[in-house]
Amino acid sequence: EEAEGTKPVELIERTLRYKGSVIDVYDDYVEVKGHRTHWDFIHHMGAAAVLPVLDNGKILMVRQYRHALGRYTLEVPAGKRDSEDEDFLLCAKRELSEETGYKSENWEFLLFVNTTVAFLDEKIGIYVARDLKKGEQHFDPDEEIFLEEWELSELQDLIFAGKLTDGKTVSAIQTYAAKLRNAYIGVEFCSQGPSPNHARLFRRLSLSYGGEEDRE
Repeated sequence: EEAEGTKPVELIERTLRYKGSVIDVYDDYVEVKGHRTHWDFIHHMGAAAVLPVLDNGKILMVRQYRHALGRYTLEVPAGKRDSEDEDFLLCAKRELSEETGYKSENWEFLLFVNTTVAFLDEKIGIYVARDLKKGEQHFDPDEEIFLEEWELSELQDLIFAGKLTDGKTVSAIQTYAAKLRNAYIGVEFCSQGPSPNHARLFRRLSLSYGGEEDRE
């Protein structure tokens, strides 16, 4: 839990320095313990991300070029909200459809993450989508997205090797893996319980935690 108490920082003035299509950049004039200074503040209207689980238990991932990093990255499907008050789940459903072509009526909330708390207020709602129905991708003209199917354990290996570094994706995969592990050992995963389709995946996960060998 976050500590309660009086805010140690007083905002004196906020000045918009740049308004973009994704972010707004402000110069904040603040007072901290009697000292006045300028801080950078970036506003983002929020986003949603989806961990799509195929019927075979594999995770459907997207690979796309990220200009900020100058390379392709492997990520869960995600995108920003269309407005400040758009429901995170509605955003997640739209992004899954646009980026992958898949749709689902079986959704579960996974977690919220704040991506860069020092100077950015971006909040991402992350969901699990199951029982996927295949359709056609219809992403933006300036996007190029490739779909890939991955075993959960393989994605974790990439994380531990420092090769998969996208924050929302790491959070989604590791949280999902922890919940699957709890389901495997008999702890409630969700109101529906773990899907029989994921039995083989549960057994694979057990190997990572010292379980019996998967003989399938």
